[in-house]
Amino acid sequence: MPGMIVRCRRLTLINCLSVITLVQVAKSQQTPTNPPPDARFKADILVIAPHPDDESTIAGYLAKAVLDEHRRVAVVLTTRGDAGQNLVGYEQARSLAEIREIETRQALASIGITNVFFLRAPDTFGQDVSDVLRSLETSNHGSSLGEAVRFIRLTRPEVVITMLPATVVGENHEDHQAAGVIATEAFDLAGDPTAFPEQVAAPEDRLWYANLMEGLRAWQPKKLYYYSDASHFDFMKGKGPEYSMTAVSPSQHLSYARIAAKELSFHRTQYGDRPANDLATNNLRDYEQPLPFVLAKSLVGGVATADIMDRVGSGQIPFAPVRGYRPTENAPGLWMELGQGWAFYSRFYAAHNLDVMPLLLAPELGVGSGQHFPVMLLLHNTTDKPVTIHLQTQLPPGWMVDSTSAQHAHPWPMSDFTAAPHDDLPVRIRLVAPRLAKSEWQTITWTANADGRRVGPVSLKVYVGAQ
Repeated sequence: MPGMIVRCRRLTLINCLSVITLVQVAKSQQTPTNPPPDARFKADILVIAPHPDDESTIAGYLAKAVLDEHRRVAVVLTTRGDAGQNLVGYEQARSLAEIREIETRQALASIGITNVFFLRAPDTFGQDVSDVLRSLETSNHGSSLGEAVRFIRLTRPEVVITMLPATVVGENHEDHQAAGVIATEAFDLAGDPTAFPEQVAAPEDRLWYANLMEGLRAWQPKKLYYYSDASHFDFMKGKGPEYSMTAVSPSQHLSYARIAAKELSFHRTQYGDRPANDLATNNLRDYEQPLPFVLAKSLVGGVATADIMDRVGSGQIPFAPVRGYRPTENAPGLWMELGQGWAFYSRFYAAHNLDVMPLLLAPELGVGSGQHFPVMLLLHNTTDKPVTIHLQTQLPPGWMVDSTSAQHAHPWPMSDFTAAPHDDLPVRIRLVAPRLAKSEWQTITWTANADGRRVGPVSLKVYVGAQ
């Protein structure tokens, strides 16, 4: 009898456990959990750069962030560099792009970065004057923007770093500027669930096939930084942090300059054996220059010159809408501005709360001695009547207007133009720079008169390189 009682108690306990288990299973089936984002791709910093090798400009800082500060860094390249040169082999175009993609992955892996993505936009071949709008057109702007938003939502960075969206004296490639434009737009849109909503919509069944909705989360990064390919960095002073490249990495026991040179050495199609030779001969002067950044915007406050990761924390912040485009208030009836990228940037900076950008530098351009190049002016008539505008160009000594060029928008030396009511009249002028024995800055100025009213002036600083 006692044995029977024990067996009954055991059966009762087993039955109770079974019931509890069934209840727990049923409960779990009734309250499914939403899996968190894939932690393998979470980044502290997301770099959005234009070409394979353009990440190398800031490789010294990235090495410091990854190897010494143990930050998680991901990199997006907007192009695969299919229009570049090849100093190693005969491969060009799409075949070259395949090679350069591998070079980039190997280069970044050397400093501990393995999450590398590509937008696969075309590599825009540069013209006399780089124009960001050309690159935005060839890259299929909207499609590239959607991809950039997707990568921000996938990696959920605290900080986004990209190239300066501005026309500067230096390499000044239009793809460099376009990467900065697209990254800035993506920074401002990734937290908005109504932007590319298919990316943040829930999939029908994540455990089955052919889902079209992506299941990402809207994400608002906290800080946006720019770096530049300019030949002078005085305009960046005090606008963001600056990092020493001669400093020694505590973990690698090498200078950041040497680490950066090693990273660049993987890009052999573009640089051949030069970085490897620089390392072998300890010729690191080109890599040892301080590395400046511009703090474009911070949604968490702080001082512009503080460390890039200052105040970012680890918590998510709410979506921060920008002011967007607003027509110019109290615009005069007639006014004039530089066209091309300069006109776009004046509106872009205001629309995206980039309040630091108009203060950085006046419109500038770099040209070679004797170079022929175009400049576009926009004449705006906001009145209700057509207006004839007399345009005057004030050139420094030695400059000429290329009056024989077929690329003028109007016969030259035509200087009178009629702007229709509420219209913007483009005037394209092709100039010829003087031949100089010594490089120097010069200024070109335009003024106009219409019905006795003075319009302008508009000025462009030009750095003319020596022969």
